[in-house]
Amino acid sequence: MSNTLTTSSGNPVDNNQTSQTAGQRGPILIQDFHLIDKLSHFDRERIPERVVHAKGAGAHGYFEVTHDISHLSKAKFLNQVGKKTPLFARFSTVGGEKGSADTARDPRGFAVKFYTEEGNWDMVGNNTPVFFIRDPSKFPDFIHTQKRNPQTNLKDADAFWDFLSLVPESIHQVTILFSNRGTPHGYRHMNGYSSHTLSLINKDNQINYVKFHFKTNQGIKNLKAADADRLAGENPDFATEDLFNAIQRGDHPEWNVYVQVMPQHDAENYRWDPFDVTKVWPHRDYPLQSVGRMVLNRNPDNYFAETEQVAFSPSHMVPGIDVSPDRMLQGRLFSYPDTHRHRLGVNYHQIPINRPLSGVRNYQRDGFMSVNGNQGSGPNYEPNSQNGPQQTNQYGTTYVSQPLHGETGRFPYKLTDDDFAQAGNLYRMLSDEEKTDLINNIAGHIKNAKKEIRDRQIAHFKRAHPEYGQRVQDAVKKLVG
Repeated sequence: MSNTLTTSSGNPVDNNQTSQTAGQRGPILIQDFHLIDKLSHFDRERIPERVVHAKGAGAHGYFEVTHDISHLSKAKFLNQVGKKTPLFARFSTVGGEKGSADTARDPRGFAVKFYTEEGNWDMVGNNTPVFFIRDPSKFPDFIHTQKRNPQTNLKDADAFWDFLSLVPESIHQVTILFSNRGTPHGYRHMNGYSSHTLSLINKDNQINYVKFHFKTNQGIKNLKAADADRLAGENPDFATEDLFNAIQRGDHPEWNVYVQVMPQHDAENYRWDPFDVTKVWPHRDYPLQSVGRMVLNRNPDNYFAETEQVAFSPSHMVPGIDVSPDRMLQGRLFSYPDTHRHRLGVNYHQIPINRPLSGVRNYQRDGFMSVNGNQGSGPNYEPNSQNGPQQTNQYGTTYVSQPLHGETGRFPYKLTDDDFAQAGNLYRMLSDEEKTDLINNIAGHIKNAKKEIRDRQIAHFKRAHPEYGQRVQDAVKKLVG
């Protein structure tokens, strides 16, 4: 029997690691059937909980503009200092099931739905500024390594480290994950990041690339591994309880919101690929610029109706905020709405927590759970002469064209020392105590993997920083002999 990888229709797959793009840095093409086939199946693997970010907590609040950035974006909710926009935020673990512990070593989801006068804008990020992978073709495989072994139904250290050691672009995020920031002290004491590069469009349709940062005003606070493990047994809902109780007693958590801004012309020649989500932009090159603040001041009235049914997607954009060629972002633009249609139904946007305050006027009708009157007696086709909603016919209202270069194809990233440099820089920045915690956290987990897998990953740590790798190697040797 052939061992050739195929699509679900039996066609051989020439490349399972790289999506088709329009040029080296261009956006992903919808003609990439293997990517769409892979993501569509992945989005439907779990019923009914979220396939990722299954366990979380949410709250209502508002965003207030504190600094004028109208020269960067024409988004109306950003057009006046002091302007407030209602929002709903959801924080979550990523890899665990709905019943998993809040204190698990895992990235944390950080998603915010802004109910603006131009529709909803969803900032769908994490509490880390980078991610493990940079191409969506790898995402289903990566998440499978975080889930349970198909034979034993147990968490699998071999699968976890095997994948990461074969995808060394992950080392930056791995270093963050196994530092104490991998176990934050609840949701109030962590930052949030768009992670992806987004585009801000101003009134002249000029483009600047940006990364959003939400800096906690409660102060960064993390758990040591032993404390995280203890709380997992004593109170697995620790972070959920902490957020709810703080808001209930009037101690409303706040985050200051910033952007890093990169002029469009810088992107071609910057040292780091600005659309590679495994990299950060050093602040010395692109310092933080203040935008506003986020305040959470009201708990949900019903967890299921609001926190469980809220549906975020990075494709929910407003004029003045747009996408970039970031490949992982491009994959999520499709995958998130697709999984919502599977999990909540094709009319998920009619659920009150997802409904835009600006209203919806279109020609989409019927489907499971249409609960908003199905847009009444209006026509369900366009164009029409029955006074139905019409397009604006104004260039740049919702989308601004961006230049493309090169030919279509699958363009893999080249593995260079750039994939290790930022992880090494992060290691150098840690205090002696933080370095020791990082080493012990890694060793305590990777010791459960096969020796050949351990050795492969330790070589990556050494490439990031010789001391980093040697200390992991020595710590593992003490644990396994």
